[in-house]
Amino acid sequence: MPGAPIQTQEERGAAATDGKPVSRSQTAEERVTQGIRHEGLLHVLRTVVERDPNQPVFDRRPELLPAFEAICEPERTIVFRVPWLDDSGKLRVNRGFRVQFSSAIGPYKGGLRFREGVRLSIIKMLGFEQIFKNALTTLPMGGGKGGSDFDPKGKSEGELQRFCQSFMTKLYRHIGNRVDIPAGDIGCGSREIAYLFGQYRRITGTHTGAITGKGVDFGGSEIRPEATGYGCVYFAECMLESNGERIEGKRCIVTGSGNVAQFCAVKLVQEGAVVLALSDSKGYVYEKKGFSVQQLEQIMRIKASHHGSLDQYNSDTAQYVGDSRKPWEIDARYDLAFPCATQNEVDLEAAERMVNQGVSYVFEGANMPCTAEAVEHFEAKGVGFGPAKAVNAGGVAVSGLEMAQNRVGIMWSRQEVDDRLKTIMHQIYKTARDAAKEYGVSLAAGANIAGFLKVGEAVLAQGAV
Repeated sequence: MPGAPIQTQEERGAAATDGKPVSRSQTAEERVTQGIRHEGLLHVLRTVVERDPNQPVFDRRPELLPAFEAICEPERTIVFRVPWLDDSGKLRVNRGFRVQFSSAIGPYKGGLRFREGVRLSIIKMLGFEQIFKNALTTLPMGGGKGGSDFDPKGKSEGELQRFCQSFMTKLYRHIGNRVDIPAGDIGCGSREIAYLFGQYRRITGTHTGAITGKGVDFGGSEIRPEATGYGCVYFAECMLESNGERIEGKRCIVTGSGNVAQFCAVKLVQEGAVVLALSDSKGYVYEKKGFSVQQLEQIMRIKASHHGSLDQYNSDTAQYVGDSRKPWEIDARYDLAFPCATQNEVDLEAAERMVNQGVSYVFEGANMPCTAEAVEHFEAKGVGFGPAKAVNAGGVAVSGLEMAQNRVGIMWSRQEVDDRLKTIMHQIYKTARDAAKEYGVSLAAGANIAGFLKVGEAVLAQGAV
């Protein structure tokens, strides 16, 4: 900032830790986590900092500590108002956000979340996670996240379009195919992405890959809608194979029935697994012999309709349980669980129930659906655990492939994109596994460490920028 006084290293450390100076006698964990209160962020920091009680990562690589401290601070935070007119002509105002966290290994990349209650702290937490998820894909993508407290539920097509156009009018100057490439997230699907891209094209007079998740007819990639769900299964396959097992014949439960859950279930069935249950906010459907692809297609049609709910699913062999009950409560044994619904849906009580039902692997399809207590219980009981930043990286991986196609002006076939996605997901598992083995930690901690090492070394190499 022009005219701002230059701070000493000690002053900068004090500012970063709520005014408390950093003591040189502190441990690496104390230095990095001091003053940070968000539990999700603290969990990531601790798993990166700690290797074991006597050998933290930063004792081995002390030169990376300043890089980590730099990564914890966003490069740029943008907050703006989003005015729009509702169908009655009344002015409405929402707040928009874009946190450009790190561009050390590539342009900022991360989704836009449109949901009531979204605030800056949530966007920052998600953006921080995105840095390491993107790094694990091996593609040149930095980390960022954005969104608004706008609630798309109950809005007309006209209201959605006017909001998206206003949002992009404020955001467009901060993004671009070499700067920051947003994508969709909760409340921002293919329809909203199309409106956002249309407004960007109108304002700039260009047709570039400034947004991913576009329709195939105007610069999008094949299998982008399926990518996160498919990627969950490809990661699971690789993890099982590394332990001498196969996914074929495994009995699975999938929570949620949105995009990720739907395509996770479809790919599981295609690979020979048995999907027993899917859920939504009202309850779950249990098919004792497993869903067929045709039955899953019926669920897709239901969920695509206005106010579609699983209680509308029609099958003589299914059991529907309402009252917002969860599918891990089914009276049957299952091998694999794919929580694909929402954050913190699996708490300690749910984890205990799942272990009692015989689950041997849990793969996080949603963003951090398992609480820290649940993860600890799974690991204590020997349950294989696939962390979200690795398991659900398929969506951002195919977004990266869409960026590549846009830059060179080509379009890969569905099979080619699928093959590349599978290769990326297998590599993500192997990278996390190798880091876990090297540092003597869990797979989840290995994913954090592997992602950090790639970004941290890039930050260090580029100097104080």
